[in-house]
Amino acid sequence: MQPNARRSEIVGLYGDSLKIKIAAVPEDGKANAELISFLAEVLGIARANVMLIRSEFACERCLVSGVSVDLVRSKLRPKGEANEVP
Repeated sequence: MQPNARRSEIVGLYGDSLKIKIAAVPEDGKANAELISFLAEVLGIARANVMLIRSEFACERCLVSGVSVDLVRSKLRPKGEANEVP
């Protein structure tokens, strides 16, 4: 996740992860809340079905429930990218 962007958007692959720009500041959980809202909106699910998980290196991972893996892959494909997201 990259906070302080002009708009929230999926940028592309970053290694085996998906890079997402978020239009919120990284203060008081605002960027995290925007990430949850953005993913929920893109996937068409409730915000309660998106949960952030932190690793020991503070890299954020998302746990999404209530939607199929195929739908997640198709909805989270970066714009202009023809290949599937792994």
